[in-house]
Amino acid sequence: MSARRTAGVVAGVVTVGAVAAAVTVFNLPDAQSSSTTPKDSAVAGTADIQKETLVDRETHDGTLGHGATTTLAARGSGTVTWLPTAGATVGRGKTLYKLDNKAVVLLYGTLPAYRTLRSGVKGADVRQFEKNLWALGYRGFTVDERYTAATADAVEEWQDDLGLSETGTVETSQIWYAPTAVRIDSRSAENGAVVQPGAELLKYTGTALVATVDLTMDSQRLAKQGAAVRVGMPDGKDLPGKIVKVGTTVQEGQGDQEDTTLIEVTISFSGAPKGMDDAAVSVDFVASERKDVLTVPVAALLALAEGGYGVQVVDGATTKIVAVETGLFADGKVEITGDGLAAGTKVGMPV
Repeated sequence: MSARRTAGVVAGVVTVGAVAAAVTVFNLPDAQSSSTTPKDSAVAGTADIQKETLVDRETHDGTLGHGATTTLAARGSGTVTWLPTAGATVGRGKTLYKLDNKAVVLLYGTLPAYRTLRSGVKGADVRQFEKNLWALGYRGFTVDERYTAATADAVEEWQDDLGLSETGTVETSQIWYAPTAVRIDSRSAENGAVVQPGAELLKYTGTALVATVDLTMDSQRLAKQGAAVRVGMPDGKDLPGKIVKVGTTVQEGQGDQEDTTLIEVTISFSGAPKGMDDAAVSVDFVASERKDVLTVPVAALLALAEGGYGVQVVDGATTKIVAVETGLFADGKVEITGDGLAAGTKVGMPV
């Protein structure tokens, strides 16, 4: 992983750089009103104070893929008689796997199947199941939190279509919930394997192509869920994206090196050309942004003897030192505020 910092100079670096490049002002009685003549000042040139939007931005390397994998474990016991192939997509109502030649079906939802659904049962899991049953085209019941005889009738019809016993009840071993359609990443078992509940059968991901970036802890400020980013594609195109997931991962150390904790950022976007799985991309992150602020080049800062910073305001044949408060540092510039400062004011650039 590498980072190309196009903005966001940290304050400690600025302090060292500014002290090395700036004129240090000693015994300044009034930093905001003192003045000198040009012959008393070591000024190589001037720069205009600008009013602009300042952006703290970093670019990091990432990879394309389908995001983190989820492990699917058997909910019942039996012989594996069918598994989808790696790379296959499974949608709502389709078979994820078969045990003893009985289909286990994918449904959409975030609440795992945790109990048998039958007439008289009430709860959010009933509503989630009924929404799926309705989406698959079965009717005659009301989508709510009550599993009624009408629901059971629709379930019997659904079970008949799947080739299952028409019981009107739904066992946890018959269904599996995922938020959306899934893409089979790999198979962990083979046809003919005899498994018990909890045995790993396969791993799956989402179907959408995402970008993944591993950030070190000192770049944690960039990992803001929901933040907008730009994804640089191998073909040179930049696509807008959004951070949809932030987690952590551990990178094992080599030899005597300690393990490193990394921040794993998942970014969603659209418009990527087909067939670009596992391609390398670059991702532009924005840590912070300041709109319509006064800025000067970082090199224009003067380190004041009494502490803090100032700028040397140049007005024709005279100059004066004005104390400033610094804000965001980015792209070789710094946000400043100070008495009497405005866009277009000229400041000295120290030798």
